[in-house]
Amino acid sequence: MRKLVSFLLTLLVFACSGSKPEAEIRFNSGHISQIISEMTDLMVNDVTNPPLAARFFSYACLAGYEVVSQNDSTYRSMHGLLNKYPRIERPVAINGYNYQLSALLAMLETAKKMQPSGSLLDKYQQQFLDSCRQAGLSEAVITNSLSYAQAVSKNILAYAKADKYNRISNFPRYSPSNQEGNWYPTPPGFFAPVEPYFNTLRAFTLDTCIQFKPVPPVAFSKQKNTPFYQLMHEVYKEGVDLPKEHQEIAAFWDCNPFALQDNGHLMVGTKKISPGAHWLGITGIACQQADVNFPKAMKINTLVAISLMDGFISCWDEKFRSNRIRPETAIRRYIDPSWKPLLQTPPFPEYLSGHSTISAAAAVVLTHYFGDNFKYTDTVEMRFGLPARKFNSFQEAAIEAGISRFYGGIHFMDAIDHGRTQGLAVGEWVLGKTAHQPRVMATVISSK
Repeated sequence: MRKLVSFLLTLLVFACSGSKPEAEIRFNSGHISQIISEMTDLMVNDVTNPPLAARFFSYACLAGYEVVSQNDSTYRSMHGLLNKYPRIERPVAINGYNYQLSALLAMLETAKKMQPSGSLLDKYQQQFLDSCRQAGLSEAVITNSLSYAQAVSKNILAYAKADKYNRISNFPRYSPSNQEGNWYPTPPGFFAPVEPYFNTLRAFTLDTCIQFKPVPPVAFSKQKNTPFYQLMHEVYKEGVDLPKEHQEIAAFWDCNPFALQDNGHLMVGTKKISPGAHWLGITGIACQQADVNFPKAMKINTLVAISLMDGFISCWDEKFRSNRIRPETAIRRYIDPSWKPLLQTPPFPEYLSGHSTISAAAAVVLTHYFGDNFKYTDTVEMRFGLPARKFNSFQEAAIEAGISRFYGGIHFMDAIDHGRTQGLAVGEWVLGKTAHQPRVMATVISSK
């Protein structure tokens, strides 16, 4: 409710000024972030896995951006830019709407249909529209804006359905091989592998899921004095006496929706957001700090979400190809049976690091819009009890997100470094396909 109060006060400034007709009342980037936050809360409730979360965010943001592109000539539709994105005509029979309100409602209408508990957004949407009424928007403008939003959302939902995610349930059940060096479910949850067929989805910008295929991981070996054993021992040694600062970094970037806490005889789920939700939270912070206007904020959020989705497709393609063992399994089996990582091991293969990949991709997009030295304070995790952290750039944050997986004991260093390389390439590719200008590849900086 506090979010809606803030929203109402913002709109009242415009409504009481008398300077604009009600259909032209302006919204701001904070209203986009509010909807993303509501979507995130549902994902926490539904325990939405990271790749699927990126998919939900992407289509919801695309719905909002499509409305923007139809009403602001500064912004081009994604038709012809994204793979098989349809030409969506503006519903000419609908007039007297506020296009920014329509964009926000298009996001909500799309999320309501895609997320498992999406119907819970009905209550928020009703409160949201009640606030619009109190701010001075007439019932006619609200009704027309909603009708417009629903028309666009219907097209976006059809586009989403065609990405083949709904066919995944028809694939054979994925069975871990349990061979030496391969991934196997880890305690305490022993969850089944997450989205083993995510690479079969239609990407937004990628030509193919293997377009940015990384170098192979360091070959598994249980023999001492081998490169893999050295990687394994580095994780083990780091976890024996982990400095407090490293513990704080690992906790800040944990973002594991599958986390469980052992309370005696009961396993209790710990509420955490996905990595993509964290980066869209950062996007909201940057847009607000830079006072980005509504249309531009909608585009930035959309491109970040697209980079997350294509990053996950690239990364997950490699995960289930290399199928490499996690540090927890390897260390307990070959070094110390009693060893435990600081963080709970996620339920999917180790190589590449997903957080390293998508963080680098998102950072490329954000750096394009806000610059290389954009200082900000990341408050995204504060509502989950973690203190804010300050960063001098998005790439600094992305590097920290990657190394956090080493500190947490859930990734080897080659997965982190090569994940970052892949993410940088994906981010640059997304911009090259959508930002309408030549791109210069970012410098690859090691996480070490």
